[in-house]
Amino acid sequence: MHPRTMQTLGWILIGVGVFLMMAFLGFLAVQGARGALTPGGFAIGAFLIFMVFSPLMGAGIYLWRRGSVEAQEAEAAEKQRQLLGLIQARGKVALSDVALELRASRDQVRAWIYDLVHLGLFSGYINWAEGWLYSAEAAALRDAGKCPNCGGALELAGKGVIRCPYCGTEIFLAR
Repeated sequence: MHPRTMQTLGWILIGVGVFLMMAFLGFLAVQGARGALTPGGFAIGAFLIFMVFSPLMGAGIYLWRRGSVEAQEAEAAEKQRQLLGLIQARGKVALSDVALELRASRDQVRAWIYDLVHLGLFSGYINWAEGWLYSAEAAALRDAGKCPNCGGALELAGKGVIRCPYCGTEIFLAR
């Protein structure tokens, strides 16, 4: 189910639950005012109404919240697709350009890059100091053993990440 549909359905369930609860409580209040219902009967009726309609509202809250989370995840995935498209189309792209085009902070772009590396969707290298992101063949970088920026020896920095200790360039290897 689409995240926006889940959110809308959640709001509808919440609204219906609140409306029905208020309608039945209003009915009980009218019956109590007419003297057809004792205070104890009103309390039991209110409790039963709450027990019947609270699951409906709870389901609505769950759907609304879940839809919100999925909408955020879908938006992040779309930004990652756009980021990958920018890198593949240009080969070399400035981080500032990526941040502007994706309307994101540099830290968000960095997180998206690491996510793409961990998913095995991106290989290339980035020089954080100069702010350039490069798409490159993972095998050529791995075999060369030298930093494409300064020529220094590379060392493993993490899963799918090689770092140059001299200039700080990070190379991302897809699996």
